[in-house]
Amino acid sequence: MDRTGGSGGGSDRRQPEESKPLLGEMSAPEGNKMGAAPCRRALLHCNGMRYKLLQEGDIQVCVIRHPRTFLSKILTSKFLRRWEPHHLTLADNSVASATPTGYMENSISYSAIEDVQLLSWENAPKYCLQLTIPGGTVLLQAANSYLRDQWFHSLQWKKKIYKYKKVLSNPSRWEVVLKEIRTLVDMALTSPLQDDSIHQAPLEIVSKLLSENNNLTTQDHESIIVAIAPLLENNHPPPDLCEFFCKHCRERPRSMVVIEVFTPVVQRILKHNMDFGKCPRLRLFTQEYILSLNELNAGMEVVKKFIHSMHGPTGQCPHPRVLPNLVAVCLAAIYSCYEEFINSRDNSPSLKEIRNGCQQQCDRKPNLPLRLLHTSPDLVSQEATLTESRLKPVIVTSNEIHVEVERNNTANQKMTASVGNDSEPNLIDCLMVSPTCSTMSIELSAQADRILGCYVEILKMLSDYDDWRPALASLLQPIPFPKEALAHEKFTKELKYVIQRFAEDPRQEVHSCLLSVRAGKDGWFQLYSPGGVACDDDGELFASMVHILMGSCYKTKKFLLSLAENKLGPCMLLALRGNQTMVEILCLMLEYNIIDNNDTQLQIISTLESTDVGKRMYEQLCERQRELKELQRKGGPTRLTLPSKSTDADLARLLSSGSFGNLENLSLAFTNVTSACAEHLIKLPSLKQLNLWSTQFGDAGLRLLSEHLTMLQVLNLCETPVTDAGLLALSSMKSLCSLNMNSTKLSADTYEDLKAKLPNLKEVDVRYTEAW
Repeated sequence: MDRTGGSGGGSDRRQPEESKPLLGEMSAPEGNKMGAAPCRRALLHCNGMRYKLLQEGDIQVCVIRHPRTFLSKILTSKFLRRWEPHHLTLADNSVASATPTGYMENSISYSAIEDVQLLSWENAPKYCLQLTIPGGTVLLQAANSYLRDQWFHSLQWKKKIYKYKKVLSNPSRWEVVLKEIRTLVDMALTSPLQDDSIHQAPLEIVSKLLSENNNLTTQDHESIIVAIAPLLENNHPPPDLCEFFCKHCRERPRSMVVIEVFTPVVQRILKHNMDFGKCPRLRLFTQEYILSLNELNAGMEVVKKFIHSMHGPTGQCPHPRVLPNLVAVCLAAIYSCYEEFINSRDNSPSLKEIRNGCQQQCDRKPNLPLRLLHTSPDLVSQEATLTESRLKPVIVTSNEIHVEVERNNTANQKMTASVGNDSEPNLIDCLMVSPTCSTMSIELSAQADRILGCYVEILKMLSDYDDWRPALASLLQPIPFPKEALAHEKFTKELKYVIQRFAEDPRQEVHSCLLSVRAGKDGWFQLYSPGGVACDDDGELFASMVHILMGSCYKTKKFLLSLAENKLGPCMLLALRGNQTMVEILCLMLEYNIIDNNDTQLQIISTLESTDVGKRMYEQLCERQRELKELQRKGGPTRLTLPSKSTDADLARLLSSGSFGNLENLSLAFTNVTSACAEHLIKLPSLKQLNLWSTQFGDAGLRLLSEHLTMLQVLNLCETPVTDAGLLALSSMKSLCSLNMNSTKLSADTYEDLKAKLPNLKEVDVRYTEAW
């Protein structure tokens, strides 16, 4: 059995499948020294056993000194040898014992070991290997042949790595250095040892070599990259090597090394990296690689092919880490475009200030690091008195970044009235003030502009994949961009495509991310609505977002109330232009008594009657209100049970047949009603007990009931498809005394939360649930 790793002529040379360029459609630039041939050399595979690299272990040790006399020959005979048990550690520089006594009183340096061999002579001790040192031999005896071979290969590896560290630490001729690097790589590829450090150790040696020698030519760079390429197939490059790769991407973006060598490396990083926060240079390398692809003749087409190769040809990407890693790279790149401007100020306007036209200079903290170049020395005093004259342009410069803010007197008077007050301004003002009354135009440097265009385009590509869109929407929901980017017209205009894709997606987990993460924080819905900092149209995107949200489970008082408080003006303006979604919104506000002010109600009615669609829907509302009054008129039964197999239409037909103002107990058990019947149930003013056992009533219906039937006392949800998302809404129904959640998808945490928030709850059934 060949213990040296099979590096002889009989080794099996194969071209690995991954060695083919993954962007093979691109041809090599003319005049490239690399040519069109693959730059990676074939991997050398050794046959036989595989071993884990030993760092320490127990073994028997015997030291034999070279005999010089007849007596010493007798004393070193095998019959008089003394074996000592030791716990040896294979350190970076030497072999040492945990108990430095006897034979191993002093550690053995790898430089002192002349040779490592397996004992092969006749009558040799079993499972032994010998280390040849000056003046003698060290015998190591293992418990079995596998451990012996493991010690043998581990010692050989440690000795050779130590040698290469010494040789490559002081390079003289780069031709010799390159040859040694190739030999080192071959040694790592042919080693029978299987351990992460086997491939990482050569990479770290080369990384240190490159960091200490900055005077290499471009050809030397490419030769070294080609030499270590096989090691990068299954290993991330070390931090210093990442910096070297980044430099090469910046200096030679059209080199075939970028395409043929870096492509599989970056693909592996995107597929397997778990946290760019722990290895930021991997992210920077990925960022520079994508920018180098964008520098090719085909530009974004090449980037698009790369993104498609990361997703795969099927409808579902098989690698869950690809999307989060790509988004992290995009966010970091976009942030870098504004980083110089961000770092040059410590008191920039907040997002709310930008939305309201920026605070006046006199209202801000006085210590601004940015230099303000005024066209007139009296500008500051003019800013303090906005009503006296029109504001002159204020220009803020920071090296290559130029920000110009233009504001007029009228717009500032309207905006100043709403500063510090989150409530809806005067209704007429909302209808008259243009969304672009306050603009900020940010001019980036040419390089930053290219970076921004490339990575915003990648975000647009990611939003085109159906399977990636839910996760992408969730990652972008907190608006992870600097406020300078949100004030940049080009950025928000390009990102609008992504937001439109979210607004067009019928899946709730996608379009719900248009709303803010928590109360009091702006979301994409606020930014791209009329008056928002990113709105550049007349409300088309806003209407689209409202339409998809209303068509989902957001047809609730809470959502309508937020629209009435913050976006009533834009809603009325769009309804005035005949937008059917906004007409429906205004009708629902009237139907659910969202608007308390009589004058505002009259303005809404006038708006509805100004268009044909609004007039028709308002007449339908009036008809429903008359039916509602008839339904809620005192009289009718106090208890009602629907026959089994009844549907939502049957319930609606029954409730429209007479007065049910006295109805207190309604049983819909074992019927086919769904959440759609909730719109009829909330019209029963006296309802106290509701039985929905074994129906298809779901979370959307529960949310609606929780907002309107606050006096409900008994609710049976046994064997319904409700989940925690809907059950949590019941916490607002403080009058509940009895609640049956038997055989639902109730979790233990939700159950504890409901018990804490429902003080009157006395009877609860949670059998056959997680909380049972």
